[in-house]
Amino acid sequence: MTTSLRPRLIVADAQAAIEFYASAFGASELVRFTDDAGATVHAELTIGDAGFYLKDADSDDPDPLALGGTPVLLSLRVPTIDAVDGTVGAAVRHGATVIFPVADRDYGERDGRIADPFGHVWLIGSPLGVGAQ
Repeated sequence: MTTSLRPRLIVADAQAAIEFYASAFGASELVRFTDDAGATVHAELTIGDAGFYLKDADSDDPDPLALGGTPVLLSLRVPTIDAVDGTVGAAVRHGATVIFPVADRDYGERDGRIADPFGHVWLIGSPLGVGAQ
């Protein structure tokens, strides 16, 4: 087994979040486990080769909106600079809010920052010079 790191996103509504990530980022749900009340206690999703976990908020694990925000910035690298615009556009169409508009940056990336409807902040980018595929 290799070492890996996967964020576990805590959200107020796991079903809605899974639908958002599928629509906005093309995420695929691999597995989901719920408790007797129907709350999601563990879901595994992938976006391309990247994976993350997700669960409904509870008294032990509050979601970012309940805490007034998040100190974590999730960086999603997409395959091309064209995909940056498309991914951010899809996220906004599905309820995300733009924090920093997509632009070419001095540090060699095209990126933009959004907040998803569940309080998580994403930096979506690709290195400049990586065009459409």
